[in-house]
Amino acid sequence: MAVEFIPIDRDTPYIFPPSVQDYLPDDHLARFVVDIVEQLDLGHLSAVYSGRGSKPFHPVMLVALLFYGYSTGVFSSRKLEKATYDSIAFRYICANTNPDHDTIASFRKRFLRELGALFVEILVVGEAMGLVKLGTISLDGTKIKANASKHKALSWEYANRLEAQLKQEVDALMRLAEAADQRSRPEEMDIPEELKRRDERLAAIARAKEAIQARAQERFEREQAEFETKQAKREAREKETGKKPRGKPPKPPTSGPQAKDQVNLTDEESRIMPTASGGFEQAYNAQAGVDVKTHLIVEQHVTQHTNDKQEIEPALAAIGHLPKALGEAENLLADTGYFSNANVEKCTKASLVPFIPEAREKHNLPLTERFGEDPKPPQNATAVEAMQHRLQTREGKAVYATRKSTVETVFGVIKQVLEFRQFLLRGLDSVQSEWSLVCIGWNLKRMHALKG
Repeated sequence: MAVEFIPIDRDTPYIFPPSVQDYLPDDHLARFVVDIVEQLDLGHLSAVYSGRGSKPFHPVMLVALLFYGYSTGVFSSRKLEKATYDSIAFRYICANTNPDHDTIASFRKRFLRELGALFVEILVVGEAMGLVKLGTISLDGTKIKANASKHKALSWEYANRLEAQLKQEVDALMRLAEAADQRSRPEEMDIPEELKRRDERLAAIARAKEAIQARAQERFEREQAEFETKQAKREAREKETGKKPRGKPPKPPTSGPQAKDQVNLTDEESRIMPTASGGFEQAYNAQAGVDVKTHLIVEQHVTQHTNDKQEIEPALAAIGHLPKALGEAENLLADTGYFSNANVEKCTKASLVPFIPEAREKHNLPLTERFGEDPKPPQNATAVEAMQHRLQTREGKAVYATRKSTVETVFGVIKQVLEFRQFLLRGLDSVQSEWSLVCIGWNLKRMHALKG
């Protein structure tokens, strides 16, 4: 018996042209993104346009295009332009228009800060839909590659050595240029061009050295303040007890750049950072605070610090500035990289219950430890002692156990599924705004899933 297939008909024209509303099912992510963007206040973007020249694309459409791109792993302006031809969802968002990559890139660059500021406004819209309610927040960071190569980094030691070499070459070229008999000069050598190239490189080295010196001074001032604080505590303890404190006294820091201090010539605000694979990469440290119940990112920022210990304070500040309509955060979960006595106290002062272990937990604990009775709470406990006890209780362990399955899952999807592993832009401010776009993309995708 012959099988009857559905015919392949690419030639019969439509009697009436199809509407873009017929392109997608009602519950498609692209429709959801358009609906959310239309609820945002974008009047400040439209007001910037002068009305002269050719008609521009509407900011509402371009914002939806960018947000949907970041929700689905399409980040570059060229890929976004291509998608407006190839993808039904992008054609729906752009209403069958095709903004070119220059238009998309210029719009993103022009309104980068304003687009990043929409992060909180989208959370407020989500709260109005019943999708957002603060509770327990899991904080973590991930290293994301900068738009720069680590091989373009210049250390203080190498900068000085290269500077001396280039100055010697400039002197040699000048002597060649002044020599009456230039038969010894290679025929292909263009002395003015060689001098110009070395002048440009010397200028770049001078700028790099200034940046390294400025960073070294910042480090010295920070270490000097820490040294003075430790020294003052040591002297106060000696006065109280009348005895010389045990242990070695703190060493005063040394000023000036160290041999391995370096700056990247492509993106000088990025830093060399250790990666999970064990190597090093020119990167930024992207932070995210994720609500445990909804898996929505409620706090995000980017830092140049390789260590997470300094990121509790900016995270608490951002959480504290969230609109009251989103509710009150209750608990803050973070791994051992965030632990310090000061950080625990800062969480307590911010009315957040901290869950930040001082050391990594051992795997495969004995049954007696896993199912033992909760220890008795200490009397007159400090904030750190109270937290340590909390983490030893069954309830505390259950709360902290949710950390890995929230924020690390979010990072996994962003880096492995959406494939956002490198910033397109350069400089801390631009990278911060781009990370906001990435987090907005994740939140829109997640809110669509929560809406169901």
